[in-house]
Amino acid sequence: MKVLVAVKRVIDYNVNVRVKSDQTGVETANVKMSMNPFDEIAVEEGVRLKEAGIATELVAVSIGGLPSQETIRTALAMGADRGILVKTDLATDTQMQPLAVAKILKAVVEKEGAQLILLGKQAIDDDSNQTGQMLAALLGWAQGTFASKLAIADGKAQVVREVDGGLETVSLKMPAVVSVDLRLNEPRYASLPNIMKAKKKPIDTLDPAALGVDVTPRLKTLKVVEPAKRKGGVKVASVAELVSKLKNEAKVI
Repeated sequence: MKVLVAVKRVIDYNVNVRVKSDQTGVETANVKMSMNPFDEIAVEEGVRLKEAGIATELVAVSIGGLPSQETIRTALAMGADRGILVKTDLATDTQMQPLAVAKILKAVVEKEGAQLILLGKQAIDDDSNQTGQMLAALLGWAQGTFASKLAIADGKAQVVREVDGGLETVSLKMPAVVSVDLRLNEPRYASLPNIMKAKKKPIDTLDPAALGVDVTPRLKTLKVVEPAKRKGGVKVASVAELVSKLKNEAKVI
């Protein structure tokens, strides 16, 4: 079984994100970038399936500019067999939108003949949480979202999902698309020998146009602004004054 895992290059989660002065987006110049944390979990799960003998090949796919090769190399160092970069000059956090990403992944899946697609439930830059669902719809495949446990046997994938009411277990007929949540596993650190080996693993480069996909943005970002800063609180002398302020100033009662 061939497994395809999607990985995205995003601003590192430890970085304090700053809005550009012209309000066209967030500052990415000279900012530390890394693999989307949810995608790391997806890669780890793919590697575990390969180690268990369930997966025969693990292919890491990323969409973006040439720097996205670094993200693919990280996946290769974790245990992926090879990588595919779909090269585009569009900004992946604002201009490369979920529908275009899903269409590109669909084309890659059909080209590669994968039977299982793993990806993070969302990217931490746009927080869309749409790509996995759109990809499953385009392919006409079963989908399991927010997976906290995954087991594959007898041509079916059993997925334990995290939902508002607790946990839900669903059985999916393969092939399937699974988006992963935080509690699925703990991603491994890439060892130095594996990092060196990853440099020799192949990365193919594709073009969206060659895949027959139009990546023109359908939504336009008007402006990006920082959240309003919280104002300082005030002390009140009595309950009556507190009630008065809540009623007349805050207007919450």
